[in-house]
Amino acid sequence: MTVTLDSDTSGPAVDTGLVRRLRTAVASDLAEVQRAREGRVQPRLSEQDEKELGAKLINDSLEHHAHQLIKNGQTPPTAEEEEALHRAVFNLLFGLGRLQPHLDRHDVVNVHAAGSQPVWLDLIDGTTVRGTPVADSDEELVEYVRELGRRVGLSERLFDPAHPRINLQLPDGSRLFAIGWVAKPTHLFLRLHRLLDVTLDDLVGLGTMSPLVRTFLGAAVRARTNLLICGGMGDGKTTLLRALASEIAPEERLVTVESDYELALDRFPDRHHEVVALEGREANVEDVGRVTCADLVRWAMRMSADRVIVGEVLGDELVPMLNAMNSGAAGSMCTLHANSSAEVFNKLALLAAQSRERLEFKHSYALAADAINFTIFIRRDRSGSRVISSIREVTGATDTGVATNELFAPDGTSRAAPTGTVLAERTRALMREHGFDPAWLARAY
Repeated sequence: MTVTLDSDTSGPAVDTGLVRRLRTAVASDLAEVQRAREGRVQPRLSEQDEKELGAKLINDSLEHHAHQLIKNGQTPPTAEEEEALHRAVFNLLFGLGRLQPHLDRHDVVNVHAAGSQPVWLDLIDGTTVRGTPVADSDEELVEYVRELGRRVGLSERLFDPAHPRINLQLPDGSRLFAIGWVAKPTHLFLRLHRLLDVTLDDLVGLGTMSPLVRTFLGAAVRARTNLLICGGMGDGKTTLLRALASEIAPEERLVTVESDYELALDRFPDRHHEVVALEGREANVEDVGRVTCADLVRWAMRMSADRVIVGEVLGDELVPMLNAMNSGAAGSMCTLHANSSAEVFNKLALLAAQSRERLEFKHSYALAADAINFTIFIRRDRSGSRVISSIREVTGATDTGVATNELFAPDGTSRAAPTGTVLAERTRALMREHGFDPAWLARAY
């Protein structure tokens, strides 16, 4: 990892205290305008109109601030400084405050903030740079995270000594995780999802897979086979899951289950006409109201779902998910953390043994073999690029494991290439019917 100073500056430094004061004043003026409209029985300003009015009020406040400085014999801000102040106040009022400039950079994929220190920015080219802090103190960072917890997501998330971690999805699809009271200072991690509206063709263009693998996976989705996407943290499992979902017919009813809303398939109604996006919920301050992903998977089966898509299998939702795949939700998909394609089913068996059902390994192997048709393993190559390196077909189970055939294995570039292994008899006709001729595997090999 290469670490350098951030060369992408967003303008001159601003007085954060002044920014907060201006933001408070403008927010008060905006609230007064909205109350006046309600008093005249007029509709509230639209989001766009409110932003336009807010920008005008910020200009007025900055002009007043400059006049006061001149009156007191002080130097007013330069045009460049005033523009930076305007941007900072606007971001604090309508965006994500001092975090917003980092989100606006198209080359940033991860942000790590620790208290008032300069943030770490992981860039898309694999380098890391330092960026401007998002808070002037640890206390300010805590309050900033609390405010996000109050206004972002389907339900309020607490952040206090009794709830020392928080998981949120921001309006642009980015995923925020923060932790406090168990570490000094408070830490905030932001993972930006640059590929929300993504297809398998897009991933071919990025070098994630070959055209042959793309054709195979498209046919596997259309054939309603059950898929398990595996890989390490940050290797692109969720992005691949979104791309696979793009092959699903628009009229199918999809139910997505996640501990933290991330897939965002419901953001694209032209591609997916009917999506029920379910998100787990933590208990409230009275320690009631908790809803687990295992609960949601069971509820999904009462919604006449054509497919159930679990964003990430972590524990108790595993057995309900496998049962759903075996009980009519054909063509379902989920992701799983794993270090190699060969260890996937051992990882599944360990999770099932720790779940509420406490399945024995041999029962887990039998259930998984009946539920899953293909496993897809995605990883990073030596350059840091995400690539599909292995695809296995599940062929059966014994008391000691799940039998698989590796149809695609890593070639010299770590990308999946045909091994010459043929499809099992039960899937040959199905894949041919949906656009993939099994003979292509042997020919390509």
